[in-house]
Amino acid sequence: MPKPVRLPLPRYVRRKWLAGSKAWGHFFEVPTWAKKAGCKIGNEALGIDPDAARHRAETVLLKQFDSWRTAGRSDLVPDRVAVGSFDWMVKTFKASKYYTKVSVSQRKNHDNGLGLVADHALKDGRRFGVLSVKSVETDVVDKLFDKLVFVREPVLDAKKKPVLDAAGKPVTVERERRTTVNHAMKSCRRAWNVVQRANPSIVPPMNPFSRMGLKDASRPTPTGEYGHLLAFVAACDKAGVASLGTAAMIAWEWLQRSEHIFGVLSAEHYRPRERPDEVLIMHPKTGEEVWIPLLDRGEPLFPELVARLDEVKRSRIGGLLIVRDWTDRGAGLPLPWITENGDLTYMRQTTKEVIASAGLPSDLSFRSWRHGGMTELGDADLTDSQIRAISRHKDVRTLPRYVKKTQRQIVAGTRKRRAERTERGGLSE
Repeated sequence: MPKPVRLPLPRYVRRKWLAGSKAWGHFFEVPTWAKKAGCKIGNEALGIDPDAARHRAETVLLKQFDSWRTAGRSDLVPDRVAVGSFDWMVKTFKASKYYTKVSVSQRKNHDNGLGLVADHALKDGRRFGVLSVKSVETDVVDKLFDKLVFVREPVLDAKKKPVLDAAGKPVTVERERRTTVNHAMKSCRRAWNVVQRANPSIVPPMNPFSRMGLKDASRPTPTGEYGHLLAFVAACDKAGVASLGTAAMIAWEWLQRSEHIFGVLSAEHYRPRERPDEVLIMHPKTGEEVWIPLLDRGEPLFPELVARLDEVKRSRIGGLLIVRDWTDRGAGLPLPWITENGDLTYMRQTTKEVIASAGLPSDLSFRSWRHGGMTELGDADLTDSQIRAISRHKDVRTLPRYVKKTQRQIVAGTRKRRAERTERGGLSE
């Protein structure tokens, strides 16, 4: 048995002589104290190649172990990335204005997509992110897509616990996540184009994420009905989150997006001193804004919503108009639903809880109220110009995405066509 080369080994890696292979093997062994503390990372044989063993331990296993040991805090420590690697491309893209200047939701989509690709484990244990961009060609990307588009997940019982088979192993089921992976490929395509333009000597001009023939598997946003809206508002009032019900009515009536209702709409926008019978609705996404009248010849146009907002305005001089309904202990005042970095996860979770408590369709979300309001405009036979006057959409071609083709619209359209035929003498009624 020859003596092993005494190179330093990573933590928790030991050598062992393998009589069958007549070589020194390398093994990653989780310490006993960690196992007793509930660490789920298992021991692993790393093979006889010391360089491959060291790479696997340092880049995968120890990162997983440290993440468990620090409860995720180690994940926040940035690693040095090699210039020209996929990780470097992602890092460079995130430092560019094409990433920093987009909305929070777009950045989050990029983060999720780029992270999904970069963290994909290759057969040799390496992350996809360590690969050189020059080695990432179309065939590599196609294989990557096929690997990512299907994922196996454990089957859960009514108590959200994994279902076990006869051998005591978790039962899994394959799930397609085409929409998620499509978005990931589009984020990679965008990052490649941006970084290649700034670094043409490092990033190849041929973008392997382009022209992939992605099939759109996304479903249209479920549209709420007016009865759903009323039930949701009542459930919000009962649950002590009346502000969410008011916000839903704003989305329905004035077609403002959720991030702008909770992050832009301020007390100064509602019935200001110089315009006491109007509200300013801003649409930062399109760079548009509109003053909406609250009265018509003395008659209220939105009596239910105005009554709620008048009540809010009495106790709020400035700041965001829609905030949480309780006083935060630390801040001493109600906090915004939106976080400082623009995240609305808590609002969306609370919305889903209220929807469930009200017995409404489970596929409804906060976005459903704005889409429902848009559809109601179409049902009311408003022209495209009238709809855009309220929604401030710049392009009429975007309206079909929001104004769903309901049977009422179809009937109205058919009646108009038949009336036109009658006038032209082509059909007798």
